[in-house]
Amino acid sequence: MWDWSLVADILPELLAALKMTAAATLAGFAAACVGGLVLAGAVRSGWKPVSWFAKGFIGVIRNTPLLVQVLFLYYSLPVMAGISLSAFSAGVIGLGLHYSTYLAEVYRSGIEAVPKGQWEAAVALNFPKWRTWGSIVLPQAIPPIIPVLGNYLIVMFKETPILSAITLVELLLTAKNIVSDTYRVFEPYTLVGLLFLAISYPASLLARRLEKRLNPQRGK
Repeated sequence: MWDWSLVADILPELLAALKMTAAATLAGFAAACVGGLVLAGAVRSGWKPVSWFAKGFIGVIRNTPLLVQVLFLYYSLPVMAGISLSAFSAGVIGLGLHYSTYLAEVYRSGIEAVPKGQWEAAVALNFPKWRTWGSIVLPQAIPPIIPVLGNYLIVMFKETPILSAITLVELLLTAKNIVSDTYRVFEPYTLVGLLFLAISYPASLLARRLEKRLNPQRGK
């Protein structure tokens, strides 16, 4: 049966672990946003070696599991290259690299939606590339894709339990530790599910509202 006294005891510990989960998610998402934009720009670059490298990197990362990638960063990288990362750093880098390959496609769709005339106007005005991207392309490309970025943020948040494999004391690993101490499974894991639901569901509703506001036709 449900033990409310145990819930009262373990809930503060789980809420503290939720902060670590949120921190890893936000840091990983920030890295993915930057990395995705860099990859999208590299794929569209006129320099073939850069474009080929970016496409190859995207193919490798997308076709290998996130779990394998974070295990490689945390356990294999120190042996191969002598680079030791904390569990948090390895988790953030792993999330950032993995999801940057998906956000690159999101950015690409937003960039390609910018009317061709805007690019031609920038060329006619002799704008340098940095100004074309910063003042013309990105301000038009990013707002429509914000809801999609929000959806990926939610997905990334739900993927953070994978980081328990590299000993990051996030929500799931904290629940596992509680189970090993109390021999109670029902309450810890149920609370973990409820906490994820309490964050993910309102966030998904917010993303849906943003999509309706920014993209009325797609939000119907």
